[in-house]
Amino acid sequence: MSTFPVIVIGAGQAGLSAAWHLRRKGLRPYLDFLVLDANARPGGAWQHRWEELRLGDAHGIHPLPGLPLSDPDPSRPAADVVSEYYADYERRFELPVLHGVPVRSVTRSVEGGFELHTDTRNYTAAALINATGTWDRPFWPSYPGHFAGRQLHTHDFVSSTEFTGQRVLVVGGGASATQFILSLRAAGAQTILSTRRPLEWREFTGQWGLRVEADVRARTRRGLPAGSVVSHTGLALTEPMRQAIDAGWMDSRGRIDHFDADGVYFADGSYEPLDAVLWATGFRPALEHLKELHLRTEHGGIAVDTVQALEAPGLYFVGYGASASTLGATRAGRQAALAAFAQLRDGGLLPADPHDPSGERLAVPAGVGG
Repeated sequence: MSTFPVIVIGAGQAGLSAAWHLRRKGLRPYLDFLVLDANARPGGAWQHRWEELRLGDAHGIHPLPGLPLSDPDPSRPAADVVSEYYADYERRFELPVLHGVPVRSVTRSVEGGFELHTDTRNYTAAALINATGTWDRPFWPSYPGHFAGRQLHTHDFVSSTEFTGQRVLVVGGGASATQFILSLRAAGAQTILSTRRPLEWREFTGQWGLRVEADVRARTRRGLPAGSVVSHTGLALTEPMRQAIDAGWMDSRGRIDHFDADGVYFADGSYEPLDAVLWATGFRPALEHLKELHLRTEHGGIAVDTVQALEAPGLYFVGYGASASTLGATRAGRQAALAAFAQLRDGGLLPADPHDPSGERLAVPAGVGG
């Protein structure tokens, strides 16, 4: 059993932000805090994004604290740019990230903290910062009937060129769905869009973003599910999207009624033959590892006030609810780190002078890794 005052689960935007702020407060890597990440290499969920998603097309990439994302080439794949940035960030600030260590479950420890169970080792922590995001929980809706052609989710999308000359139904009203339509059309595919409600296009402003965060924070405080990102944010009305709207590519056929082997029937009774269905239907928070803590409310969500889990003192959520965006995740990482630091300080679980570097050890101590 390896014991740390604080452990962070996840090394994406939120987790790295939290780790940076813990380090800044004087906590010692591999001694006072640790970051466990399921991915084999740096990059968080960004490393899994499809290659055709260029940095210039990605919505809302914000820098991590202490290291600007300086003038990256917008024509490069977002997955490559962000993965390289995260890897450099981990190295530059010597953050104690263990990759390839998925946390399978979390339980309460005998001491009142948390016990984390992985494939090779158990860890205990007095404070736990959960930053697991959503990528590992793609949402697949269910409809009557059976379509015999290819079906895939955003999670599994690789390249639009696989669909050249095909008729593809894109299901979903979020940014990924609209980006897929542009990419598929450029690759010579025919696209049909299905959404449950009309698309909402917006020109973003700073005040608008603050209002969205306030709305989502009010939901999570009550233990309500945070809802999909697009249900709160709408879609960015960029010039390429304006052109696609004018061309009719973003006209939704409405709700799906059912499928048959060769195509789809819509709620208005119309039918379209298909070669493939691309489910751009979003993700749900990846929180299965926390189910033994019994945090779900009767509404199906988890009650979180800013970053603090209301039913589990010492457990902090970042990248959840109002902090699901990269900007929100960065801010939440700081809030969680400061809250965890205060908890440890008040509980007498930190060195008398945490800024004293005498015990600093930047190599992984024997027995810490998986």
